[in-house]
Amino acid sequence: MAKGLRGFSWSMLLLFCAIQELGSWAMHTAVEGPGLGEPGDPALLAGGRVKRGWVWNQFFVVEEYTGTEPLYVGKIHSDSDEGDGSIKYTISGEGAGTIFLIDEITGDIHATERLDREQKTFYTLRAQARDRQTDQLLEPESEFIIKVQDINDSEPRFLEGPYIGSVAELSPVGTSVMQVMASDADDPTYGSSARVVYSVLEGEQHFTVDSKTGVIRTAVADLDRETQDRYEVVIRATDMAGQLGGLSGSTTVTIVVTDVNDNPPRFPQKMYQFSIVETAPVGTAIGRVKAEDSDVGENTDMTYQVKDEEGVEMFKVTTDSNTQEAVITVQKPLDYESKKVHTVVVEALNKFVDPRFVDLGTFRDQTIVRVSVLDVDEPPEFRPPSNLMEVQEDAHVGSIVGVVTALDPDTANHPVRYAIDRSTDAERIFDIDAKTGAIVTGKVLDRETAGWHNITVLAMEADNHSQVSRASLRIRILDVNDNPPELATPYEAAVCEDAKPGQLIQTISVVDRDEPQSGHRFYFTLAPEATNNHHFSLLDIQDNTAAVHTQRVGFNRQEQDVYLLPILVVDSGPPALSSTGTLTIRVCGCDSTGAIQSCNSTAYVVSATLSPGALIALLVCVLILVVLILLILTLKRHHKSHLTSEDDEDMRDNVIKYNDEGGGEQDTEAYDMSALRSLYDFSEIKAGDGGGGPGEGGPGRNPASELHALPQWVQSPDLDFSVFRDYICRKVEQADEDLSVPPYDSFQTYAFEGSDSPVPSLSSINTWSSGSEQDFSYLGGWGPRFRQLAALYAGRRGDEDSEES
Repeated sequence: MAKGLRGFSWSMLLLFCAIQELGSWAMHTAVEGPGLGEPGDPALLAGGRVKRGWVWNQFFVVEEYTGTEPLYVGKIHSDSDEGDGSIKYTISGEGAGTIFLIDEITGDIHATERLDREQKTFYTLRAQARDRQTDQLLEPESEFIIKVQDINDSEPRFLEGPYIGSVAELSPVGTSVMQVMASDADDPTYGSSARVVYSVLEGEQHFTVDSKTGVIRTAVADLDRETQDRYEVVIRATDMAGQLGGLSGSTTVTIVVTDVNDNPPRFPQKMYQFSIVETAPVGTAIGRVKAEDSDVGENTDMTYQVKDEEGVEMFKVTTDSNTQEAVITVQKPLDYESKKVHTVVVEALNKFVDPRFVDLGTFRDQTIVRVSVLDVDEPPEFRPPSNLMEVQEDAHVGSIVGVVTALDPDTANHPVRYAIDRSTDAERIFDIDAKTGAIVTGKVLDRETAGWHNITVLAMEADNHSQVSRASLRIRILDVNDNPPELATPYEAAVCEDAKPGQLIQTISVVDRDEPQSGHRFYFTLAPEATNNHHFSLLDIQDNTAAVHTQRVGFNRQEQDVYLLPILVVDSGPPALSSTGTLTIRVCGCDSTGAIQSCNSTAYVVSATLSPGALIALLVCVLILVVLILLILTLKRHHKSHLTSEDDEDMRDNVIKYNDEGGGEQDTEAYDMSALRSLYDFSEIKAGDGGGGPGEGGPGRNPASELHALPQWVQSPDLDFSVFRDYICRKVEQADEDLSVPPYDSFQTYAFEGSDSPVPSLSSINTWSSGSEQDFSYLGGWGPRFRQLAALYAGRRGDEDSEES
């Protein structure tokens, strides 16, 4: 323990491995320095001595050791160790017990595995010295580092490959292309293992590389993309600064030669030939030509133009932006008869020219394009193209209006025939001579009805009517003076009773349907029959109007309230035409200001207009009158629809005629039973005797029962007519509620025939049997229209009684 109190110090033996290239080992020794323990440690200062210290250097172990024995790394030792084995040395930390093993007694450290500096450059461990008996820590543990010594075992590698660079063709020598860089995993701070130099293995004829920076440059100035557009250059990187024994790696660099506009366009042919029909419309494409250019991209963009003067006039050249072709189109109509072949000079030139290569030559080329025009059978052509003709409106039928001319433009010069498109002259006002083209009038013309006519003239080949041309022709109808002037309106004027002489009462004007080229000029005068007129005068104002003035003092409505003034109007011709119009002048009463108050004639319309209030009141009155009329008509119709059958005057009469056998039950159109059935009281029939005759009632019988007695053909006392009565009542109610049904309903019914009916006939008129109990006296109460029928039956009944008696 006394020895332990003197302090614990470590001695370190550093063993240097011989460098692989020199093949020797170097031993690192410990250098004395400050102690490992802290100077202020109370435990170390208890004895009152100054602690000794050691400087710990790193342990070094060479990488990639290939020996069969563990590699000695170094030794740790405590100065309190007297060699009796009482101290046990241990280590902990990275690789302790696996990669690194320590002799517990001697403190020797050995490496048991092959180390790789590129994976791990150093290991950090901690050393302890313990009492073997008590296992107590004699000194605080101390940290130390084992550094892996580098050897040149990694070759340079190009990690950013593959490399692709570019350089423009015709670039000068030394033009930088790109830079490559290799990485070496060896320690760059130890020796030359990581010093890399570059060199060209393949492609040195065209490119060089800077040995230190890896920058690739051009070695020649005649790189031509059109000859070779890419190069594969192999670059090598060698470590150890390129010395013998250094490791190396290589990569392939692809260098693309980019294009410059150093090639002019060239036409593959010096002449092209195309053909087109002469009827091709303007804008038709004739053909395409293309100039070749060895360049690529926008350096091949070019424009085309026509160089010769004739071609510029007839043809147009455009550039197809997608294919860079010249598209030749027709710019003016072609004519085989005029020119059969056209020669066009087309020039191609680059759109973008690089001024650096202007000295290489002109960047344009020319070619000749021959266009052959093909002949086709064309329709006739109208000559000259004038489309206006004029004719007087008084021209006789058959008069010549004008002549149209058309010629066949073909070399054959076929004869031409003419016609008028009747869809443009449906009334056949004009005709045309099929051979000469002379247009004549077909009907009498009237400028006032139609002043212009637009017709279409057809010209066709005589032997081929499918070759037809059309020409629009405008025919103007020239005016002649064939309509006399007339008063503009049927003038009516008013004059006050107290009018003074010379007072203006009316200004008149005229209209004329004619339109002379020199304009209208009209003359006004009183008609000859008005020469003895002393009441009014007419003044021609010389502007195609005239003024009527009073010529006497005052007028009297009682003596004469209307004056008719005939006026003669003459135009300027030629020939001069005239007409007479009448001015109606009414004498009216006026107030002191001259305003007209009243006129005797109801035909005269007062010029004063109604006020808005009076007009609204008038419209309201008319509206009320219309509403009242509609209301009356509605009430009258409603009243008619509610007429009851008890009104004898409104009952529809039925004349029953039995002059034939009849149709039996199928005869539904014989008569209307609704009017007859409405008189029967079915309740009384059921209460009375079903077969009683007219004499069974006696004097005290109810007259109503007598009138409504059932006919003889109802013999069964148990017949129930309530079904019919209810049905008829429902129908009547429905008819009363529905105003849209007719005012009279017809309900036809046929009851039972009964038993023992006579076979020959069912008519009561032809039945002369004495057993009949039918009483027809009630017919007298049906109104005057049935009295004659009742008298007939009553007379026959009396005859039967007399015969029986």
